[in-house]
Amino acid sequence: MAMQTPAPCDYSRATSVDDAIAQLEALGGNARILAGGYSLIPMMKLRLANPGHVIDINPLEPELSYIRQEGNDIRIGALTRHVMMLESDLLDRTFPHIFREAEAVLADPVVRNRGTMGGSLCQSDPAEDLSGVVVALKGQAVLRGPGGAERVVEMEEFHVGPYMTAVQPTEMLIEVRFPIHQGFGGAHEKVERRAGDFAIVAASAALSIQGGTIKEAGVACSAVGPTTMHIKRAEEELIGQAPSEQLFQKAGEIASADVSPNSDGRGPADYKRAVAGVLTQRALSRAAATALR
Repeated sequence: MAMQTPAPCDYSRATSVDDAIAQLEALGGNARILAGGYSLIPMMKLRLANPGHVIDINPLEPELSYIRQEGNDIRIGALTRHVMMLESDLLDRTFPHIFREAEAVLADPVVRNRGTMGGSLCQSDPAEDLSGVVVALKGQAVLRGPGGAERVVEMEEFHVGPYMTAVQPTEMLIEVRFPIHQGFGGAHEKVERRAGDFAIVAASAALSIQGGTIKEAGVACSAVGPTTMHIKRAEEELIGQAPSEQLFQKAGEIASADVSPNSDGRGPADYKRAVAGVLTQRALSRAAATALR
């Protein structure tokens, strides 16, 4: 589909989160939030998104751009740029490798410098790298609506379908929260045609290993279903077991069976299933090696 000039729309800048939500409410949902713009603007150029109004939230960076620990959670603001997550020592200490590996292969430096956590998740592209990490880490989305009302949504419920989320027309994603686990190890594996491309297949793995036993596990695959695929059966196979290559091979086989890819220009479905299994096993193996150090 050829790019073209976006359809005409109105534009405004938000002065606060509450102001942005008030504008959404006043516009009756006929508006879209503009953050980094690397998801919304191409969609508008393709006429796949035709909002009557665009609300720019970049002035809210002081309010919504942060990476911090609160109690047993790591919290990331919705306007946090990819480059901040790539370079964050706090994230890499708490969740070794997984964020940095995903962010390092996400698009290119231009996109990483302007694109945001919230923009990536709200685009709900099934082939997007960061969503796999968030699902594997059991992240929770914090949505704020009119009157300051907030609700917390699990990632599995957040991604409703391709390019569809649980965010209501008068709500904003303001934060993503991640529980901290001891003995953590993580990894992100990706196969792509060229550096910076969306994934042909990607796999994210997170493990908490204590006393030689897997206490918590997270497995997600991207680009192999209508949304980021949460591989629950693999997690159930892992928890309570001692880490081993045989165990991770079994988890990979489960991932291969449970994903639902389509054949397209990036490859046939059977190929993608096989790659999902291999990448899942590889990511789990590296996650375990980090957790056991």
